[in-house]
Amino acid sequence: MAGQERDARGPDAQGRESMRAPGEPIEVRRKRLRFRSWHRGTKEMDLLVGQFADGHLAGFDSAQLDRFEALLLEPDPDLYNWMTGAAEPPPELDHDVMKLMRGFRYEP
Repeated sequence: MAGQERDARGPDAQGRESMRAPGEPIEVRRKRLRFRSWHRGTKEMDLLVGQFADGHLAGFDSAQLDRFEALLLEPDPDLYNWMTGAAEPPPELDHDVMKLMRGFRYEP
């Protein structure tokens, strides 16, 4: 999606909505997001995003979890490029959580 305009239909331009159930307890949400982080579709992204989630989700408030979840809806190639600095994230996704992800260093 890099370089394309986004619309306001939902968390992303394709209209994909959050998997969050109304009234979902924050700890259940963290567990769900951690699972999604470790099951991205490619081993590289599983390791990068999964380790990031393990190190940061416990300290995220509800608004930060919203921003993290929106990032999880983005295609892996875009998210990888933003995390590694190969590309700049779009302005609407260049927030505190994205900055933490960009500063994250994978440790085998």
